[in-house]
Amino acid sequence: MDSQAPTIDITAEPRALKRALGEYRTPRLARSVLELTVTVIPLAALWLLMWGTLSAGVWLGLLFAVPAAGFLVRLFMIQHDCSHGSFFRSRTANDWVGRAIGVLTLTPYDLWRHSHAHHHANSGNLDRPRVGGIDTLTVSEFRGLPRIQRLLYRLYRHPLVLFGVGPTYLFVLDHRLPVGFMRAGWMPWLSTMSTNAAIALLVTTMIWLVGMIPFLLVQLPITLLASSIGVWLFYVQHQFEDTLWEHDDDWTFHEAALHGSSHYDLPAPLRWFTANIGIHHVHHLCSRIPSYRLSEVLRDHPALRHIGRVSLRESLASVRLVLWDEEQRRLVSFAETHRAATDRSR
Repeated sequence: MDSQAPTIDITAEPRALKRALGEYRTPRLARSVLELTVTVIPLAALWLLMWGTLSAGVWLGLLFAVPAAGFLVRLFMIQHDCSHGSFFRSRTANDWVGRAIGVLTLTPYDLWRHSHAHHHANSGNLDRPRVGGIDTLTVSEFRGLPRIQRLLYRLYRHPLVLFGVGPTYLFVLDHRLPVGFMRAGWMPWLSTMSTNAAIALLVTTMIWLVGMIPFLLVQLPITLLASSIGVWLFYVQHQFEDTLWEHDDDWTFHEAALHGSSHYDLPAPLRWFTANIGIHHVHHLCSRIPSYRLSEVLRDHPALRHIGRVSLRESLASVRLVLWDEEQRRLVSFAETHRAATDRSR
């Protein structure tokens, strides 16, 4: 532990914990530039390697798509840092780097920053619109739905939809129009259309250079895999059994941030590729901490490691958690809900 850092009392009120974490908020320019460099250059190199090996067979290229997708996910996490103003001290630098990355991640930066800020401000509140998150009903809400809507919700929460079809739709199609933000003024349209124009220019240029089929054979696997990984990470960060959700009267930002977000304790290589986003409880409590400094927080204050901890193995079981049970105050599966309803009817 750093002898300079005072030990944080994790039993303290979360607002006080946030103040104690303030010393980690300062980004380091050299480190930020390094993080960006060691992400962009390997991604470009892997892209070229995939293209260069197409003549040897598509399957060889698909092997390289896995690490390439990892670097694209990492690039998205840097964009995420920029949206919180935590990657550089300069807001201008954060915004323009974030916008440039958004062309590669297919994510309009200013629009996403707006929806993501809404997510941070309302995460875990059962009475506020769940913008920027994964839709999750309470048990009572689910039981009150007509049969067809219950079937549609079951379909929506199926893993093949949530982590397969859903991410593809989200990043490839949904991000192309600011649907749902029509009343937010001109910003959503400017952000989306300028990003779309830049994507079109980049794609047209790459197709001109390498050809349409080679471009698609390289880019599609990277994009689809990275999209699914990104949605999975977002899912695990809030959809774990003992998360904290409250109605408006009992909800507080700091409690929801610390106890409604997980510490997704990944192996070291995966922590690096995901830019420490698994330390999500600390991130939600103090979103201005750069991603590369989140590990410092856990190093200096190891007690925070145990709050909301979810291991890689435990995260796989979270797929079955689809409804919030207000009586048990935890997420439950469809099977548990059915058994409870059957028991009550006896």
